[in-house]
Amino acid sequence: MNGLSFAAAHPGHTPLTDGLPGPWTAIAVAIALTLYPLVINALGEPFYLNLGARVLVFALAASALNLALGYGGMISLGHAAFFGVGGYAVAVMGQQGWLAAWMSFPVAIVLAAGTACLIGLVSLRTRGVYFIMITLAFAQVFFYLAISLPQFGGDDGLPLRVRSLLPGLSLADPMAMYYFVLFVAGLAFVLLYRLVASRFGRALVAIRENERRMAAIGYPVYRLKLMAFTLSGGLCGLAGALLANVNNGVTPHMLTWHQSGLLIVMVILGGSGYFWGGLGGAAIFLLLEEVLSERTEHWNLFLGLLLLFIVLAAPNGVMSLRGRLRRRAQAAKEGAPAA
Repeated sequence: MNGLSFAAAHPGHTPLTDGLPGPWTAIAVAIALTLYPLVINALGEPFYLNLGARVLVFALAASALNLALGYGGMISLGHAAFFGVGGYAVAVMGQQGWLAAWMSFPVAIVLAAGTACLIGLVSLRTRGVYFIMITLAFAQVFFYLAISLPQFGGDDGLPLRVRSLLPGLSLADPMAMYYFVLFVAGLAFVLLYRLVASRFGRALVAIRENERRMAAIGYPVYRLKLMAFTLSGGLCGLAGALLANVNNGVTPHMLTWHQSGLLIVMVILGGSGYFWGGLGGAAIFLLLEEVLSERTEHWNLFLGLLLLFIVLAAPNGVMSLRGRLRRRAQAAKEGAPAA
């Protein structure tokens, strides 16, 4: 029995049926994201280019977390550590004069993945709330290191004198920065798609559904979860490296547990275990935050109420609505009650 068998037993909420996008959906999303800066430039609103880049960065970070949380069932409050490690790696290398993106970005990914692997080796031996708390504790260690060591800038963080350098491309231009983020995030999403659609992804879902049964039939459960956690951490580090360039620097806020909580909110909002859950959740959260903060100083209250309404209307996330509507339409055709 493989992971697909377990997924098929849960048609109401399974990433392998509703969660993976079709090719036309992926193409439509890619075209929309590619045309976005051209539309914004035509409207004369350059600020929204930076907002679009931030949405893509947090979409990547949330999707990386979704690999561990949504597909693997690992509720981590420590992903801010990997996010921050990636950002600080780029900033520290920039301070030392290592500005080439082809050098700093791989270093950021490797350091974040290595950190995730070391934390996972310890954390994955626990379950439930103990796993949540131990990942939180590790993240706080990295936060206090960042604010305590002067070479990391302390409370002020580290500014980037110039953005990472690419041959023939200046990331100082907001449109070039956006397209660079889109290109890198696009490659990461392709990798994520291949992972979750593979036998590895199916086994990961099956472990989430029934870990004991998967262990009983011979799957290396601990090793598979560690691989997923490490990959998730590496991709989160890549998102941190991108954010350091988008924001022209890093701050210890990237490492706080609030950042981990924010990523979890984005995943839940978009749809835990749905491929576009991270992108949808990041877009909804950041756009609502931006729109409401421009109109009222009490935007946190209204944002909370709107998020609560969305969660109540779509308990499995916004991305689950498509599958629910499709099942209702199919049930109406067959004359049977919808699931």
